[in-house]
Amino acid sequence: MTYRPDIRFLLNGADISVSNVEADKTLLDYLRLERRLTGSKEGCAEGDCGACTVMVGRLANGVLKYETVNACIRFLASLDGCHVVTIEHLRGENGSLHPIQQAMVDYHGSQCGFCTPGFVMSLYALWMENPEPSETEVETAIQGNLCRCTGYQPIVAAAMAANRYGSPARDFLELERTDIAERLTALQDGKRVVTGPADNQAILPASVADFATVLEEQPNATIVAGSTDVGLWVTKFMRPIGPAVFISHLEELKSVTLTDTALEIGAGVTYSEAQDALCEAFPHLRAYWDRIAGQQVRNMGTIGGNIANGSPIGDTPPILIALGAQIVLRKGTAQRSLPLEDFFIEYGKQDRAPGEFVESILIPLSRKGRMHAAYKISKRRDEDISSVAAGFSVSVSDGRITDCRLAFGGMAGTPKRAEKAEAALRGQPWSQASFQAAAQALGADFTPLSDWRASADYRLTVARNLLQRFFLTHDDQTAEPVDLLSA
Repeated sequence: MTYRPDIRFLLNGADISVSNVEADKTLLDYLRLERRLTGSKEGCAEGDCGACTVMVGRLANGVLKYETVNACIRFLASLDGCHVVTIEHLRGENGSLHPIQQAMVDYHGSQCGFCTPGFVMSLYALWMENPEPSETEVETAIQGNLCRCTGYQPIVAAAMAANRYGSPARDFLELERTDIAERLTALQDGKRVVTGPADNQAILPASVADFATVLEEQPNATIVAGSTDVGLWVTKFMRPIGPAVFISHLEELKSVTLTDTALEIGAGVTYSEAQDALCEAFPHLRAYWDRIAGQQVRNMGTIGGNIANGSPIGDTPPILIALGAQIVLRKGTAQRSLPLEDFFIEYGKQDRAPGEFVESILIPLSRKGRMHAAYKISKRRDEDISSVAAGFSVSVSDGRITDCRLAFGGMAGTPKRAEKAEAALRGQPWSQASFQAAAQALGADFTPLSDWRASADYRLTVARNLLQRFFLTHDDQTAEPVDLLSA
């Protein structure tokens, strides 16, 4: 196979080619230190504050799509074939301020200004997709941006008013769309990219088959999909990740397929890309999905990565386990599938052989009448790691519970089903007493740890209360059913 030694992309209006790109080189460091584009700031260096927000455009099935990302945890190597747009590139007609920038000025949306470029980029992406958003849609768009001095109300007001300052149809990025798409298409040469020094090499496979070959050759390589977890290994823990295999460009891992019996999601599908199909098939996930990090992280992070890293507090494994999901693992050309709950063996250990990778997730569609819930408890409502996450799925026939799946995250060293609580429910009447008994059985299922997010007692109490909440929400005999927006 012919290799290419450089990363090629567009930066604002320029064609860029960078050779010898280290695996752990971040986009933010490249922008600030090498290009002197200092509008993008470093605040948290972990994808939380949004001060580093930029837009990245890429071709997906021939269509150019722009999304906000956190430059602090996005690796430069992952941008091959993309268009990076920074705050410096924004402009209005005839050299004036961009409509979003002018709205921020007029509505007093900036004080110290540190966070402002990130807010502008997030609101710009929203304006391009939805020029007349609701207040809720604005708040969702800026979940991943933190402001310490201005306060959010002026920023929200600016977003609501931005369309009065100009139309997305006249925006410079829209007018250049055809040209940018053609330039990005010209960068797609179908070659494997191998760049960087031997001990910190970045590898971009040409295809999924090539990815499988690379992993067989280098089974200990770090797999980087969205980098929302691996990025912190570098920025917070200074861990070496080379050699690293980058896979976010592989369209074969980005399929979302709905059949009569299941929803199949490729391991490279991001939270944002999966949202519509997943929430259409499982409406109970709508409120939960918006609480997975902020928009920038949802645009980068992948469902396959959230599973493969084996975190006990990942947002998606508990809800997918409750739904009976299976995963497909691949090594070379060989594939195998297993129930998702069986993938997690113990903390830091998964049922994945050297050279094997998660290829897809298969979620069976729900039978009619089955009741579901997804809950997330965290210190901060938006953009926070869960203290406890839970997914429940229960079937009732003739007043008795015939089947149930109760899965929790944050309660053990792995995402895990509550088997004793399930046994306490199965075959019992649909009643508050049955759920109280199951709640007590959780003490035999879990002995959670105490940490800075929550104490063990708190976690167990919360888990028990969530079972009670599930009953009260779904019990049509309850005088005043519980129906909160989200947990």
